[in-house]
Amino acid sequence: MRIYVDCDPGIDDALALAYLTARPEVELVGVGSVFGNNDAATTTGNALRLLELYGRPEVPVARGAGRGLAQPARSAKAVHGENGLGEVELPEPAAAPTDHSAAELLVRGARSTPGEIDVLALGPLTNLALALSIEPELPDLLGRVVIMGGAVRAPGNITPWAEANVAADPEAAEAVLGAGFDATLVALDVTMRTVATDTWLDGLAGIGGRRAETTAEFLRFYTDWYTRVFGVRQCAMHDPLAAAVLLTPELATATEEVPVRVELQGAHTRGQTIADLRPNRDTADLRPPVTLVRDVDGEAFFKRMADALR
Repeated sequence: MRIYVDCDPGIDDALALAYLTARPEVELVGVGSVFGNNDAATTTGNALRLLELYGRPEVPVARGAGRGLAQPARSAKAVHGENGLGEVELPEPAAAPTDHSAAELLVRGARSTPGEIDVLALGPLTNLALALSIEPELPDLLGRVVIMGGAVRAPGNITPWAEANVAADPEAAEAVLGAGFDATLVALDVTMRTVATDTWLDGLAGIGGRRAETTAEFLRFYTDWYTRVFGVRQCAMHDPLAAAVLLTPELATATEEVPVRVELQGAHTRGQTIADLRPNRDTADLRPPVTLVRDVDGEAFFKRMADALR
């Protein structure tokens, strides 16, 4: 499986990369960075550091967008730390980013190997929207596109209605969700119910090895923040769950095909993902549907995640 990852590392992005790099069937063809959990310079450096940590320093990393299409960037340092990795210091990377942008790297790969590359999008969708502007036929040139983002039946996490990745660039998300990709949306509907519990987190100590030990260090900061959200020691596993769904679609035990729009104008609801869930929705609406994940096999996912850290 050939995968391009667009991400904003970020602690849960780090876990997603750990998951992918542990799987022998995965060929990472590139990683694009984007603003989101931190500024683009920091997320680019973190992507390089993480690929070296996880034994894949040869994977090309391209720096992507530093702000949204129509709004300035904001970060999530309270969740991920000042350095984006829970204040865990990794060595300076030996590799450097590519000479072209993340959007260009994705388009080059899609054009050179049509239909062979799947995309895992873990941050704001700005790079994908920019890639669409370069290559309007991109939906036909890629395989599956799995997106961690949105909140349909769940509350948002950046506002009462909006999830952070979509809220960071609503215009980009609206363009991508309406473009006709073979897209799967792994939203807060499932990620906020797929949590690493106290028991699972303590079990990381028994795995041993640098991958597990460093991941446990990342998660201390992240879990401290989420403990204040949940009231108990646990944390949501947003990005690695999306990675797992891309690699093993049967982990998504319930899905539905629905058109999804992004609210762009609302004074209180900008960035809200709105799925048309009506059984009698207008069949004349030609907006392409996306696959919305409604439930997952959490037990199988956490076993796979632990195995990836061994």
